[in-house]
Amino acid sequence: MATPAPTEPMPAEQSAALAEFARSCKTAARSVSLYPATHPAIKGALGRVVTASQRLTGAGDVTIAILPDLMVIEGKAPAKPDPAIGEFAELLHHRLVGELHISHGADAAEWRTFLLLLARSPEELLAEGGIAKVWAAAGQTHFAIREIDYAEVLRERKGSEGADWDRIIEFCLQGNDATVEERVLDAVIAALDADRFAELVKAVQSVEGKSASIGARAAALLNLIRKAIDRLREQDRLDEAAVLQSVADSAAQMTPDMMLSFLQQAKEERQRGDDAPLAAPIVDRIGDNTIAEFVAGSVVAERGASQRLALAFQALVPELERKERLLDLAKAVAQQTPMGTESGFNNLWHGAAELLTSYSDESFVSEEYARELSGSREQALEVERVSDDPPERIQTWLASVSDTAVRELDLALIQDLLRIEEDPASWQAIAAVASDELERRTLLGDIATAHALLDTLVAERGDQGRAPLRPAAESALTKLAGGPLIRHIVTHLRKVEDPEVEPLTRLCHTIGPSIVRPLAIALAAEENNRAIRRLRELLLSFGAAGRQSVEPLKHSANPGVRRMAIDLLRVFGGREALPELASMLDDADPQVQRESIRAIVQIGTNEAFAVLEHALVAGTASRATILQQLIALRDDKAASLLCYVLNHTAPRGNLVAVHAQIVEAIGNLAANPDSIRTLRVILYRGEWWAPFRTAALRHAAAAALQRLGTSEAVDVLNEAASQGGRGVRNVARRYAPHRGVA
Repeated sequence: MATPAPTEPMPAEQSAALAEFARSCKTAARSVSLYPATHPAIKGALGRVVTASQRLTGAGDVTIAILPDLMVIEGKAPAKPDPAIGEFAELLHHRLVGELHISHGADAAEWRTFLLLLARSPEELLAEGGIAKVWAAAGQTHFAIREIDYAEVLRERKGSEGADWDRIIEFCLQGNDATVEERVLDAVIAALDADRFAELVKAVQSVEGKSASIGARAAALLNLIRKAIDRLREQDRLDEAAVLQSVADSAAQMTPDMMLSFLQQAKEERQRGDDAPLAAPIVDRIGDNTIAEFVAGSVVAERGASQRLALAFQALVPELERKERLLDLAKAVAQQTPMGTESGFNNLWHGAAELLTSYSDESFVSEEYARELSGSREQALEVERVSDDPPERIQTWLASVSDTAVRELDLALIQDLLRIEEDPASWQAIAAVASDELERRTLLGDIATAHALLDTLVAERGDQGRAPLRPAAESALTKLAGGPLIRHIVTHLRKVEDPEVEPLTRLCHTIGPSIVRPLAIALAAEENNRAIRRLRELLLSFGAAGRQSVEPLKHSANPGVRRMAIDLLRVFGGREALPELASMLDDADPQVQRESIRAIVQIGTNEAFAVLEHALVAGTASRATILQQLIALRDDKAASLLCYVLNHTAPRGNLVAVHAQIVEAIGNLAANPDSIRTLRVILYRGEWWAPFRTAALRHAAAAALQRLGTSEAVDVLNEAASQGGRGVRNVARRYAPHRGVA
């Protein structure tokens, strides 16, 4: 999918609608990642998005093309630049959204689903197959996302200048020995400006498969550039300085491997003393800003600094003072990316900068061996040119260096080092590498391998482990429990089938109780119902250790999670749970209050009733709610507590109706001595100055006794009908069995 460059400005009204749409989406994207769905801020933000999208699609469905810093509709760009459009376009482009089709009928729920996707990191979306695949799985109908496919971009990028980029890439993938076609040469000449050449470099180095190595591709690309320069010189159209600067500026888009290949070519040109060098003057023209962008892009792409990046940075910038200055520039560039807004960005960048400023291979690579390493690059290129090996042998060799084989070797090496290392400090450094690999394997869904690594770490924590390594092992596992691992586990809990939950549960149990609190914090922020259910079951599986998980859940902004805290307290039970349950009686959410009361009543001990009695007698703001919930609870255990309220409060003012409701509720519960005794007191109690209130409460008490229907209740009614005062007799005779009105 190629996005055409905008050729004309869009109408002012459409431009304003697009700016409003981008601004509201950008604001709502932040809100949906911070607040639960029921929060007022979410409703307001989504309402503004719906309004803005309906304004944008007023004339019909709209398809928006997404450029790195611009949004285009039907080839038309906004009439004047707006920062919100650029920022929202960047957010979409980083998640590889190339085109967004919006229908007029999109509602708030669909917008929330879409914005929640944008709140996820590009790496997480790629791990699930890309944003288009994740969106298709969501089943929404009023949006269509077309994902950026760089291979397709290049296939379609054929302009009036005759540039066929596919042929350039094909030439580079074949290596330096391929025949250069005129069409390929024309395409290279057409691409010799900074922006287009940067895209070409990105495409050449990103194509995967059984093709030439990065070093061979770099050599082939330099060969093409050299031939293009010769052609331009023949045509008297050459501005050599501009061409070399365009190529140098494209270095910002290079991977560390591609940069190292260019640097090696430049080094070889200097060693040979070439009369017309090409790579060397290109490297000499790479400026500070380009190097900063190169470093920032690599750190963001790899979420850290690799040794290949450190080697390239060392070759480009050997001076320590200049390194520090360029790393400050690179950090500023990285902070403008979505990764720069993450909470752990500063720690990640600190680690990357530390490696990049301190890296040197002089201490462990001799000068002679370094020469051999440099020479091996040339030999590798020679091997690529030799084709006398049978295909079976080549396939066997390739399989031994495939990504899967290398990962397995990495795993075996880490496990072996953990087993044989005796020094605590060195072992801890290896454990940190193992933890990173464990987190990566978990993110990729390779739980079995992650568990194997974890077992190696846990083995040193137990009694059978080596005592000097035990503190380091405990520290590594604690850091693991508090790191990204929990986020990866929760991501899988949202989408895996039930049989796949058990390995994740075993992984958590292997780490031990230190993972309980991070799991509870994740549960407090979770909104996916499937993940909430599975996290609850996971916490319960820790038994008594899960008890500590309740505290963060009690203070969650999500009422559903607070109710989950009550559920856990009910399961753990006992008098230890009563203080936490009592603290939730004043919760702002009525359902949370109701669940708290139900949990306290179900505990059913004297201490439990004392908690509710204290809340009622203290006259807190929640007393009326507690009474209403107790009445509505219809739980026989609540009868004694309701009787306590009737005996310790006077029916005055608003409490008259409450008393009548309590009396009616007692009549609907199972009879017990407390309820019959309390109803008898109300039946006989009277105040001559309030005859109507007295009569109403007596009727309610007599009706409740009649509904209870036990022999004790009937005896109370018969006694009142024959021996009570006149007002009491009149009421009792209406409800006593086999008696009429006097």
